[in-house]
Amino acid sequence: MHETDMTKALIMTVKDWYDSQPEDPQITKIHLVVGRFTCVEPVSLQFAYEVQTRDTFLAGTELVIRETPLIAFCHPCQQEYSPEMGLQYACPTCGVPMEDIRSGRELKIDHIEYCSDSAQTYAPNC
Repeated sequence: MHETDMTKALIMTVKDWYDSQPEDPQITKIHLVVGRFTCVEPVSLQFAYEVQTRDTFLAGTELVIRETPLIAFCHPCQQEYSPEMGLQYACPTCGVPMEDIRSGRELKIDHIEYCSDSAQTYAPNC
């Protein structure tokens, strides 16, 4: 389950950001963008996050995952298409193998919602 390792990396990245802040922010949500071609299962990622953040500075925070579809571009046909994961990665029109992926490989932190003691807050419900 590579979601466990990904969650560990996510926690370390957020911890580095957290430690660099002048005040300890109260994190409420972490928003991720996860592409379908990464083969990351959002449900497994959610579970791993909940387990690994218990009793940490992220306990009780919400992990919000936005999936992006797999979209490829066929240069001979000059068109985008959505390959079926695990079934067909070639252009449905001309059969050229998929080589130009436009979307679906993303795996990143989009943004973090948080509150702090200063006047500037990012999360609207603190």
